Amino acid sequence: MPQSHLVPDYKGTRKRTYNLLVSTAVELFEKGAMPSVSELAIEAGVSRATAYRYFPTQSDLIAATVNVSLGPILTWKPESEKTEERIDELLRYAFPRMFEHEGVLRAALQTSLQQWALGRSSPTPAPRDKRLERGNRKDILAMVTSPMKSEYPEEVIDKVIKAFSVIYGSEIFLVLKDIWKLDNEQVTELAQWMAKAIINQAVADKQQIEN
Repeated sequence: MPQSHLVPDYKGTRKRTYNLLVSTAVELFEKGAMPSVSELAIEAGVSRATAYRYFPTQSDLIAATVNVSLGPILTWKPESEKTEERIDELLRYAFPRMFEHEGVLRAALQTSLQQWALGRSSPTPAPRDKRLERGNRKDILAMVTSPMKSEYPEEVIDKVIKAFSVIYGSEIFLVLKDIWKLDNEQVTELAQWMAKAIINQAVADKQQIEN
């Protein structure tokens, strides 16, 4: 996911054009397409120059669609003061919207994989290339695990955050839906089960360190 969830503060015509481009891109991604900025311009009925002013690279475009699609998730605040309840809250809140915009999230994953492959074949990126940064989950999961700070060693908390990051994200969809053919409800239930296992292991690690 991109690093920032802030939507540009455009006004008037610029705002309408931006919204048109983003909504058109979301529709295309949800249909399984991977439009370039030029292709998006054609679909949206604007000039290529206009589209590139808003989105200089495809990574900028995908970051914007992810931000718009997942906006409510990125501003989510937990109600519980317990990490094990917070992660359950987060999964129950976030997964329905992530399922709704699965096409956009898969486009972000595809772009990351393509950039990884290009990085291996050509360490020096082309001038127009820009890596898609996907880091919002770090902040959210740090908030989820903040109640652990007073009781758990930092090394255990770090493992919990990294383990949670595997189940809180669209990557889990590729395994559980594409390989195991689980439906949305089953994916959510298994992610919750995995979260409990992570917490249980954290408790065991803490006890081992203390003993």
